[in-house]
Amino acid sequence: MVKVKSAYVCTDCGADHAQWQGQCMACSAWNTLQEIKLTSSKNSISVVPTKATSKGYSGTVEGQVKKISDVNLAEVPRISSTMKELDRVLGGGIVPGSVVLIGGDPGVGKSSLLLQVMCVLSQDYNALYVTGEESLQQVALRARRMQLPDEKLYLLTETDVSLIAHSALNESPSIMVIDSIQTMQLAEISGAAGGVSQVREATAFLTRFAKQNNIAIFLVGHVTKSGEVAGPRVLEHIVDTVLFLEGQSDSRFRTLRAIKNRFGAVNELGVFAMTEKGMKQIQNPSAIFLSRGEEASSGSVVMVVWEGSRPLLVEIQALVDDSLYGTPKRVMVGLDPNRIAMLLAVMHRHGGVQASDQDVYVNVVGGVKVTETSADLAVLSAILSSMRDKPLSQSLIVFGEVGLAGEIRPVPSGQERLFEAAKHGFKRAVVPLGNVPKGGVPDMDIIGVKNLQQALEVL
Repeated sequence: MVKVKSAYVCTDCGADHAQWQGQCMACSAWNTLQEIKLTSSKNSISVVPTKATSKGYSGTVEGQVKKISDVNLAEVPRISSTMKELDRVLGGGIVPGSVVLIGGDPGVGKSSLLLQVMCVLSQDYNALYVTGEESLQQVALRARRMQLPDEKLYLLTETDVSLIAHSALNESPSIMVIDSIQTMQLAEISGAAGGVSQVREATAFLTRFAKQNNIAIFLVGHVTKSGEVAGPRVLEHIVDTVLFLEGQSDSRFRTLRAIKNRFGAVNELGVFAMTEKGMKQIQNPSAIFLSRGEEASSGSVVMVVWEGSRPLLVEIQALVDDSLYGTPKRVMVGLDPNRIAMLLAVMHRHGGVQASDQDVYVNVVGGVKVTETSADLAVLSAILSSMRDKPLSQSLIVFGEVGLAGEIRPVPSGQERLFEAAKHGFKRAVVPLGNVPKGGVPDMDIIGVKNLQQALEVL
């Protein structure tokens, strides 16, 4: 006899509760608990189909106990996606048996990117593309329009996860794509597709299926208005890697960022351009974000941000204007909005420059999001340049963290940042004194500063 039990899951943090209540006890969010039905029977979804050991599957048997000294530490060979930018974000390639979740706004290019990768990989590996949103004709037309080698790619249109697993075992693919996870459902779980219970259990089922059968699976996830993958936050904890594809509607450039990665660096960034033939990788993204005018303008300075495992040159722009209202505006685009007030207070206290009666607008050109503190000195330099209406040299590079005492703190990988700037033709740099390399950088004048007052005098 089938026993049906209920559980209440928080849609924000994924915590389980025995009964409904107004506030989640784990994350303190209000009205986020949703009921899911738990089915327990002999035909439960916990039974995941696997490849027979006699057919050559060499994966670890589920439930087998081993000593840690007996674990094979040989590096798992990765599968190259044939796109260096995607391999960079994944940590070096696709790991067999891994589950990768790719999220992004509708129309940003998630399906196009994965279809492009799968068509190329199908020439050397068994690849299966499962779609629950489009018909087979729609996927085939897109592949023909992008002029992709699609003669060896297998397609399947299905939303039942159990049927997808059995069909996959018959084809024995090395790589699978599920587009999208919000359309998948399990017959044993009550609720419509896209609900909390269906998304959670379908992802857990596919994760067990991938691990037991050594199949790499890409999951496409929709993004809500708040910028998170639709469904419970526990979805991000189940999978191995979480990638976000971002891009503005008025720009053809797309950035792929790793939010979580068990096989590589977090916050790794890949840059692509959307074209008629699919995604084209940009191997030198600094050249794109530095499309400056021929004449120098006030309020503009270039800095070097460290994204994952490589430096990236971006332009910081600032505009300072007299405030027309009682409360001046502080607007930051691409930077932490809460940090601007602190930086302005430090500039007033230790630099003698006051902006309490002026509106301050700061923007990172190209839609790049800078999360590290190395942009502090560049932001203050751009603000001061706009206030004095004095342009900074276009061959100048600035980076460094500003402390509350007015000191300029060194940032990680300072030497690599300077070499990247020199490669793009920059001749002068104002950096923290601790980041000045002993041997210097060829054809670059590097000025090390200890505090904010010294930095403002140099600028």
